[in-house]
Amino acid sequence: MESGKHYTVKELADMAGVSVRSLHHYDRIGLLHPDFRTDAGYRMYGKTELLRLQQILFYKELDFGLKEITEILDNPDFELISALKNHKEKLLSEIERIEQLLTTIDKTIDHLKNKTKMKHESLYEGIPKEKAKSWRKEAMEKWPDEVKRSEESLLKMEREGFEKLKNDFANCWASLATMKSEDPTSESVQYEVYRHYRFIRQFWGTAGEADLQGDAYSGLGDMYVSDERYTSIDGKPDPEFAEFMQKAMQHFADTRLK
Repeated sequence: MESGKHYTVKELADMAGVSVRSLHHYDRIGLLHPDFRTDAGYRMYGKTELLRLQQILFYKELDFGLKEITEILDNPDFELISALKNHKEKLLSEIERIEQLLTTIDKTIDHLKNKTKMKHESLYEGIPKEKAKSWRKEAMEKWPDEVKRSEESLLKMEREGFEKLKNDFANCWASLATMKSEDPTSESVQYEVYRHYRFIRQFWGTAGEADLQGDAYSGLGDMYVSDERYTSIDGKPDPEFAEFMQKAMQHFADTRLK
């Protein structure tokens, strides 16, 4: 968005995906005036108007009426960056809600098609057999109910879906590993942690449940620090990464899962 550039009403309408008639109406009701009019009477819009239109469209998506939007945007206490952050939070929540619905739909389709399910051994492919057996035995001794729930949920998945989950998680994990020298509370890190949290919930078999499991998730972060096996990179312990993940996950749990 060039700060000094101006757009005609037709250019702005095409860019924003709204009709010229809507922009004319917004002008008439005082919701969005052009920056100026040319000698010929053509409306011209600059950066300020583009940002205001963005806010208008955001609030319309949230089902606010035009009168309410005008009152919000004209309020002297309105602050654009705070509003954008609030919109982002709402969109992330909506993404999570939609993903939960998609997961439910996928499970229903899979059930109706009655496709062949994975076998228990499929859950541990890629891990040496003895190591997988040892890890599962240890986990069953510590968290028997949680392990059973996780395995039962994963075994309902088709192999293709399970492989995608593992690959997506691996990519997220690799991305977090490249961020270990960054501020664990930063927005970019917290977005990746948000993805990590959603993948973990799928592995736990609790995606879509009302309980956000904040304590369990932060507890997993503590485990990353106490047991080097969980955060080894290329088979080598990485204490710096473990501490980074613990702090990032604790912050996420404190700010998003309460």
